[in-house]
Amino acid sequence: MRNLYAALNNMEALNNENDHIMVTIRLHGTTRQITINEMIDSGATKDFIDKGFCSKYNIRTTQARTIREVYLADGRPSAMGPITHTAKVPMDIGSHRELAIFQVAKLPNHEVILGMPWLTQHSSRIDWGQGKITFESERCTTWCLKESPTVYAIPEDEAREENLKVEFGVAQSKKDQRVKVKKLDPQAKIPTRGSAQAAGHDLYANESKTIPAQGQEVVRTTISITPPRGTYGRIAPRSGMAVKHQIAVNAGVIDSDYTGEIKVVIANMGNQDYQVKNGDRIAQLITEKIVESDCYKVRTLKNTNTGQQGFGSTGTSKARSARSVPEPSESFNEDRTR
Repeated sequence: MRNLYAALNNMEALNNENDHIMVTIRLHGTTRQITINEMIDSGATKDFIDKGFCSKYNIRTTQARTIREVYLADGRPSAMGPITHTAKVPMDIGSHRELAIFQVAKLPNHEVILGMPWLTQHSSRIDWGQGKITFESERCTTWCLKESPTVYAIPEDEAREENLKVEFGVAQSKKDQRVKVKKLDPQAKIPTRGSAQAAGHDLYANESKTIPAQGQEVVRTTISITPPRGTYGRIAPRSGMAVKHQIAVNAGVIDSDYTGEIKVVIANMGNQDYQVKNGDRIAQLITEKIVESDCYKVRTLKNTNTGQQGFGSTGTSKARSARSVPEPSESFNEDRTR
């Protein structure tokens, strides 16, 4: 099903300043309220909210009944789509409150865009030149308004600058990057960094166990964690154990919603048993950013140079390409040195 985002041929450049304005809104997420500047655009055929914005601020989304592609006015697919989810969010614009329904898309420059559905539903009177919105329809005066029906726009550059301050504010950047750790046993040890700029935190065994040669065992840490929003935990081997004792780590992904005990699968690749002692550093915990993407069915995939070539195909093709390049002739070298 087509969803033409008609007047915006390219969201990077909005040439007509008289068909859109920026206003301040407040969204009521699941756990907090977010004040952000959004665009009201008469060229948008739907109301949109950014997918990453929803994830960051825990705005609940719902699977759409049908997947919709997003097309530009010239018929080309837009990078905003496809639309796989919708979001219902209580929204305030001044004293105007409503339950807004958005299409969840990948918006490159804005967090929220209100288009023709919103404009038609509320029949608000907008002075595009003066940047003034007046909610005077029967619906708004009866159900939506608490106080003054007029809201004033703000300059777009100023609005986007304020959004960036919210997005990259100091209050969010430092506090939200900490890993929450819960001890499941009084003797458990909190993960520690070996140096100030170490990539990972060392995990400690809370039991003694023998790892047989050419075998593996699960070693308990008796801690559980919650990584920062937008990340997952990865259990990686310690380089010293790998080099000196041929000790590796298997099964290393900790989902952000997993709150059970962290256990380390230690594999002994050597020919001698390896003894893990209570309190030993056995692995390292690394927090990595993730893209919370969805899967959807398509009929075809884009053609590439690699295509369906499998294991080792890139190395083979490079070698083949190198052999196919002729050696430069003497005359060519002579021409270059003249």
